[in-house]
Amino acid sequence: QVQLVESGGGLVQPGESLRLSCVASGSIFRINVMGWYRQAPGKKRRELVASISNSGGTLYVDSVKGRFTVSRDNTGNTAYLQMNDLKPDDTGVYFCNLAQKALNYWGEGTLVTVSS
Repeated sequence: QVQLVESGGGLVQPGESLRLSCVASGSIFRINVMGWYRQAPGKKRRELVASISNSGGTLYVDSVKGRFTVSRDNTGNTAYLQMNDLKPDDTGVYFCNLAQKALNYWGEGTLVTVSS
């Protein structure tokens, strides 16, 4: 089993920054991908915002390119999402995901609200 715990969400004004963290524990394999998904208010679907593989390869949704940066620590068990120049459309619950061995694990989510 794998446990994921997110932190770092909050209420900010447009143009401000936040840094989300996700700590993974349990049975983590060397080859995996950690990702951040966003569920906007009133939407059921979770949208992939950014992901990073164990080898450092990254992917971003077009709307956050140049503003968000995804990274992992040296152990590979903690992922970060640095979010700069936040916009109201970035509002939502951000979920951490770990994909390995064709299985997906999810955290409980952390709320990010961007509002003036």
